[in-house]
Amino acid sequence: MESRSTPETDPLVMWLNGGPGCSSMMGMLAENGPCKVDKDGQNTTNNPYSWNTKANVMWVDQPAGAGFSTGSYIHNEQEVGEAMYQFLQAFFKALPQYQKNEFFVAGESYAGHYVPAITHRIWQGIKNKDGFSINLKGLGIGNGLVDPEVQYKYYAPMAYDGGKSEGGSLAKGAMGKTATDLMAAASKACVAAITECNNNGTASCVSAFALCNYGQMVPYELTGLNPYDMRKPCDRAKNGMLCYDFSNVQKYLDSPAVQKEIGVTKNWDSCNHIVNIGFMPDWMHNYQVFLPDMLADGIRVLVYAGDVDFICNWLGNKHWTLEMEWPNKDAYNAAADRPYVLSGKEVGRVRTSNSFSFVQVYQAGHMVPLDQPEAALYMLNSFLAGRSSLNCLHGCFS
Repeated sequence: MESRSTPETDPLVMWLNGGPGCSSMMGMLAENGPCKVDKDGQNTTNNPYSWNTKANVMWVDQPAGAGFSTGSYIHNEQEVGEAMYQFLQAFFKALPQYQKNEFFVAGESYAGHYVPAITHRIWQGIKNKDGFSINLKGLGIGNGLVDPEVQYKYYAPMAYDGGKSEGGSLAKGAMGKTATDLMAAASKACVAAITECNNNGTASCVSAFALCNYGQMVPYELTGLNPYDMRKPCDRAKNGMLCYDFSNVQKYLDSPAVQKEIGVTKNWDSCNHIVNIGFMPDWMHNYQVFLPDMLADGIRVLVYAGDVDFICNWLGNKHWTLEMEWPNKDAYNAAADRPYVLSGKEVGRVRTSNSFSFVQVYQAGHMVPLDQPEAALYMLNSFLAGRSSLNCLHGCFS
C-alpha cells in the first residue's frame, strides 16, 4: 500500500504477523492497514491510523502455507530468512521505484523470531554483496517471542498482578499468590530446558516446548481469561484459541469478488496449524543473539509491548532487552523509563539508548495497533523518522 504522504521518498515497511503460521492479512485488515473490514464482512472502512500514513507498507503472508501463500513448508528461521531474502530480491527487481527507500521490517508475536532472522539475513547480504543491496535501516518487534530463556520467567508475576510493581497498567491480576508461586517454581525447570534446547538442539527443544507451555500456559488458560488481553474473557467455544472473532475478515477475503480481484484461488484462514506444528522445535530458540552486531552497525531496533498482554507480556520483553549482551548494555540499562506522552496524556513509557528502544504501551494487549492505534502510529512514525525519543515534551535524548 502506497504511503498517504510522499510515496516516492517515504520509507518502505514490511509487516509480518506471527503464529507461527498466521496470516499478515489479519494485521492489514484488523490492525494497522489502510482499511478495516466492517462487522458484516461485506465492505471496508477507512482506518485513520493506518501505518501507511507516512510509509509505504507491505503485509506478507509467510512462511509458505500461511494465509494465501503457497509453496513447500519450512520449519526454522534459517529457512525463513533465506526465503524472505529471495522474495525481497524479486520484489525490488519487480518494483525498482522502491530500491532507494529506507527499508524496515516489523511484526508481532512469533515475528519476534522472524524479524531478527530476516533482518540479519538482509544485513549479511549487504555485507557479502549478495544480490541487490537492500537499504535496511531498522526493525521493530511488538509483543514478540524473542528470548524464551528470559521471557518464560515472567509468566508468574504477570499472572499475579500484571507487573504492577514495575509500573504495569493492568487493574487486576488473573491469579492468586499460591497458583503463581507454583508457576514460578515450575519455571525453573522450564528455563533449564530452554537452556538445554539452545545448547543441544531439536529433541530437547520439543521437550522444552511441552514442559514450559504446560507449566506456564495451562494454569492461566484455566482462568478463562484471554491470554492476549488480560482484561477480557476468552470464548474458546466460539472463537477458538485466538480468542478473537475474525470471521468478518474471513468472510470478506473469501468472497468471490475479492478473491478474483486479488488473484487467489484458495480460502483464507487466519492461522495454518500445520505450519504451526512444524515450527515446534524452533519455538524455544533465542533470537536476540542476532541483534547486537546489527545495532553495532547502526541498524535501529524498536521493541514495544502492550502491557495487558499475557502470552508475550511486557515484563518478559522488557527484561530480555535489559539482559541482552551488547556493547551498550550498561548505557541502556542506566537509561530512564521516560513518559510516552501523546496529546497531553501519558500513554506509556519509553527507554532508549544507542539506537535501541523499548516502549511499554498502557492498556494495550497483544495487538497494540488494534487496542491503541493512535499511540502505535505515532510510535512508528517517530521510529521511522529516527527520533530517539518518541516525544520531546520531557526532553529529547540520544
